[in-house]
Amino acid sequence: MNDDRERWQRLQDIVQSALDRPADERAAFLAEACGDDDLRREAMSLLAQDDRASDFLAMPVGELAANAVTYSPGTSPAASDSRNLVGSRLGVYEIRARIGAGGMGEVYRAHDHSLHRDVAIKVLPSAFVNDPERLARFEREARLLASLNHPHIGAVYGLEGSGDLRGIVLELIDGETLETRLTRGPIPVTQSLTLAVQIAGALDHAHQHGVMHRDLKPANIMLVRRGGPSGPPESKLLDFGLAKWGDQRRGYVSTSGSSAARPEGVESVTSEGTILGTLHYMAPEQLEGKKVDARADVFSFGAVLYEMLIGKR
Repeated sequence: MNDDRERWQRLQDIVQSALDRPADERAAFLAEACGDDDLRREAMSLLAQDDRASDFLAMPVGELAANAVTYSPGTSPAASDSRNLVGSRLGVYEIRARIGAGGMGEVYRAHDHSLHRDVAIKVLPSAFVNDPERLARFEREARLLASLNHPHIGAVYGLEGSGDLRGIVLELIDGETLETRLTRGPIPVTQSLTLAVQIAGALDHAHQHGVMHRDLKPANIMLVRRGGPSGPPESKLLDFGLAKWGDQRRGYVSTSGSSAARPEGVESVTSEGTILGTLHYMAPEQLEGKKVDARADVFSFGAVLYEMLIGKR
């Protein structure tokens, strides 16, 4: 296991150095820095994953080196789900347009015919419908979200299932991700701090309810304009697909002094030795596959705030 950890650390260092170089120089750098073809292919695979912000790593440290070549965005079930759901129904919801895809599902705009409103529905890819672990993670995300109620966290409306379709019904948030906004450069200091306070408040609310996000990054933060296009942006924290119920014995401290009760049906499906998160924003203990607590989210928050102010990862 120590050899695997050392190899993983070396791989991380190489990938980070490659990302600091222009895209057209990376291939030559990897050929020189890696020394062997296997390591070079693994680094190229991680670089490819980095190009898709919605992807994440979720595998044991000991298996990562062996599987990094075969785990790529191009083979992600969410990306390769061939179903065309536009025009279909899921309960009272009519699916009208595909919004995007992530590692845990495709997201669609849908219309609620009972309440006459538009919603977002995150649909579990068909390849995962019969996978107990993936299905459990998917349903756990909905239950974790249902335990939270905060103006800067996207709301959940329910779980729906019909045939081989499984969906989480979510608040539809029109806007752009913080990641998209950052492609236009850094955010002014005053605006960055306003958004940071909102994001920190959302994280604090989650932590007080025992929920660790574990994948905080610009792609999971939506910016919406209140009061029209010229209004100031507000943040909404999204995508709790990697979230975990915290263990107070392992560093979670409720600032409210209360002890949150675990929502019924919410159980952990990860264990020590598993890497979960997104490369640039993971705390050191996440990269090492160790147990994490709320402080890992604080680390990620610092990385996001840095990026907002500087305009670079």
